[in-house]
Amino acid sequence: MSDTSLFLQAGDFVGVSFWIVSVAMVAATVFFFYEGMAVNKEWRLSMTVAGLVTLVAAVHYYYMRDYWVASVIAGAPDSPIVYRYIDWLITVPLLMIEFFIILKAVGASVSTNSFWRLLVGTLVMLIGGFAGEAHLMSASMGFVIGMIGWAIIIWEIFGGEASKAAEANASVKSAFNALRIIVLVGWAIYPLGYVFGYMMGSVDAGTLNIVYNLADFVNKILFGLIIWNVAVKSSEAVSKKK
Repeated sequence: MSDTSLFLQAGDFVGVSFWIVSVAMVAATVFFFYEGMAVNKEWRLSMTVAGLVTLVAAVHYYYMRDYWVASVIAGAPDSPIVYRYIDWLITVPLLMIEFFIILKAVGASVSTNSFWRLLVGTLVMLIGGFAGEAHLMSASMGFVIGMIGWAIIIWEIFGGEASKAAEANASVKSAFNALRIIVLVGWAIYPLGYVFGYMMGSVDAGTLNIVYNLADFVNKILFGLIIWNVAVKSSEAVSKKK
């Protein structure tokens, strides 16, 4: 008889959440790549990047779910911190670049300075968070550095050049607003998890990972679906004009 204790158990709801998100990321990748072939060429890069985000996340979630299940079997449930930050280090900059790409897709006037501010803000945010959680510096210092990076991003998409370019373009304004709300509200889950789960220790690893998994599900897949929606509408509008 096989030893079923080596596999995901029905009562391991955290492990189940890892499985659900990993498969959802694969499905989203197929959807974004396939739909990317049907939109106008100006939007294909945005759809490709959306697919790359979920593809990279899918690969990492396969490793994270195995890490979690193995730690549960060993009797010491542990968060896959390294895998999660490697995932974020690739996918989050791609998500930020999407703001710049969709503005360029509709011909909005935005300079490469906006691109660099978003990219630098993202890297500062992630490096600070990882350094704190990996004990490369104090948790408080890592949190402060990470929040500075997040503040740079929030400023750029709510009051900076990217925000002004979106406000001046009706075709992308609603989508841009939805995307930046995800960054403001959806991403707030991560620093809250850092404070309550890591700095204060008031949230156990299981609860924290379920929250992170659901946040990734929304912040990556919904982000891509919003871009897909505006890409389809823009492509249809162009087709009707011809």
